[in-house]
Amino acid sequence: MLVGVCDFPGSYAFPPARYGGIERWLWAVAAGARAAGADVHLLGPGWLTDLENDWVRKPVRLEDITPGSLAERDVRDTKYDLLIVGHEYPSLPAWTRTWNALNCDVATFQHSPVFQHTPTTFDGRRSRLYCYSPEMIERYADHRPIPELAVHLGLDEEEPPATAGRDLVWLGRIDEDKAPHIAARAAQILGRRIQIVGPVFDETYVRRHERLLTANHVKWVGELGGPAKTAAIAEASVFVYTYARPYVEAGAAVFGESLRAGTPMAALTWRTGTCAEAALCEQTGAITVADPDEDDETAAQRLALAIAQAETLDHRQVQEIGQHRFDPARHFLAMASRSC
Repeated sequence: MLVGVCDFPGSYAFPPARYGGIERWLWAVAAGARAAGADVHLLGPGWLTDLENDWVRKPVRLEDITPGSLAERDVRDTKYDLLIVGHEYPSLPAWTRTWNALNCDVATFQHSPVFQHTPTTFDGRRSRLYCYSPEMIERYADHRPIPELAVHLGLDEEEPPATAGRDLVWLGRIDEDKAPHIAARAAQILGRRIQIVGPVFDETYVRRHERLLTANHVKWVGELGGPAKTAAIAEASVFVYTYARPYVEAGAAVFGESLRAGTPMAALTWRTGTCAEAALCEQTGAITVADPDEDDETAAQRLALAIAQAETLDHRQVQEIGQHRFDPARHFLAMASRSC
């Protein structure tokens, strides 16, 4: 099978060295395809040039190809079996025009809870849309979504053997949507230290919760990538997951990152059917479902109980389950199959 993995214009490299969302997913699919025995081409100029030493890299984007051009003929004659692309592109006329000339399948993962596709974008066979959680499946029901847990990888983020860690960790972008202040308060309730890892996206949010986020038990680590990021997760006793009441998590990279490292998760959610429910089980984490009408303090109290529960889990078992559940090759094979 010949697979083309397409980049897109953005501020992060492919694969990203630190923060990133869809970029990390595309790299995971490329790595998974290769691990599963497929031939892989990295399509688009965004892929790091030093990958050319080990990968076939073609710096062309389908949406930029002129109909009838030599570039179109070249990509058509390559005879791809499957294209993997960000969720916006199967609805982009310029991209779809070139794809239609290739006579191959296309698969994508819905990483946004609000992006709208054209009505005929996906047929569930030749063009396939994958979604993480029951609530995302429901949102995109008109597009024949297929349930699948997304896998994300960054550069040099191989996980070491699982060990029982010490402090708590929270990782993600620091803003209102992700609500790390609730994680900080839950740690405070337990008398535990917590590391906050990630880039600040919202200074106003940080100032609003400054007293809690800068308390003595909170350690700000900043944005990490590569081995340092993996170590921050692997060396934690529990990964604490939070988000704001109205926010809908679509791609949820952190579940795979934490479980593959052998770190159990304590997740705060505000409803059922979320990514946490799809990703976790009793052997890998604890979920608390809070009432959206409850205040943050009550939610933090609930989350503290979930942390205590998650801390009793076996890190080695968590890693064994996580590396199977979030295996890149398994993920690719699921997306490459028309029998979904």
